[in-house]
Amino acid sequence: MDIKTIKLYLHLSESLHFSRTAQAMHVSPSTLSRVMQRLEDEVGAKLFRRDNRSVTLTSAGVEYRHFAEQTLDHWTKLKTKIDPKQDLLRGRLNLYCSVTAAYSHLPGLLDSFRREHPLVEITLTTGDAANAVSEVKNNRVDIAIAALPDPFPENLHFAKIDDIPLVIIAPTYRCQVQELLTESYIPWDRLPFIVPEHGPGRRRIDNWFKQLGLTPNIYAQVSGQEAIASMVALGCGVSITPEIVISNSPVRDRIQIIPTPIDIPPFELGCCCRNNKLDDPIVAAFLKVI
Repeated sequence: MDIKTIKLYLHLSESLHFSRTAQAMHVSPSTLSRVMQRLEDEVGAKLFRRDNRSVTLTSAGVEYRHFAEQTLDHWTKLKTKIDPKQDLLRGRLNLYCSVTAAYSHLPGLLDSFRREHPLVEITLTTGDAANAVSEVKNNRVDIAIAALPDPFPENLHFAKIDDIPLVIIAPTYRCQVQELLTESYIPWDRLPFIVPEHGPGRRRIDNWFKQLGLTPNIYAQVSGQEAIASMVALGCGVSITPEIVISNSPVRDRIQIIPTPIDIPPFELGCCCRNNKLDDPIVAAFLKVI
């Protein structure tokens, strides 16, 4: 086996999809199948369980994934150590954040990091902020920009960047939601709410409902604060969302902030990584710029 084979295996063990891994790693599906077959022959055990509809890891595959992760980590550290230009880090940093964070906070961090470490390759995945911590826990990325969850997993590290206020947002144009907001008092129990499916944002809004003693009228459960903002802008309902999402949203002119009857605690935003990654030179260098 070689490092390229290990990289192919690690990607496939996460995607569990031969065509997706082949495309991402720039090999043909048939080549990927042959490489995995040779790897299974070398290991002496089946690493994948395959049928017409799915690919899963066998118990041997799970064990080999741990070995592959450690091997690739040791290889990266060795290359850094023996490189004649030891003052310049080389390698790859896998990052995850929401689309909003990619506009609001990531550029400043990357500017500082890239000036000091221009040879490090950056891979960025964007998605629902509520999934950021799980991306790190499942070892799919090195670092994620995330809201501090409660409780925070003991095997993770969190480096705070900022406090992010949360606000209640509503549509600005005339619609049924707008008509409810023009009443002499805001009928919170009748307003349609758009809420996150899960994550710190969902816990904040559920706690807000609880403090008000409110049985909410849930219109929709949505993945991603950016999608929530769009639905509010379309007049589907109101929501509680990070203020920074609205300031960076292309539909911000169609959204208004309305007063909250009780305070909403802000998010603590920061960079999250696994504790066992803190000794990785590239991860440590990125955390140093915060």
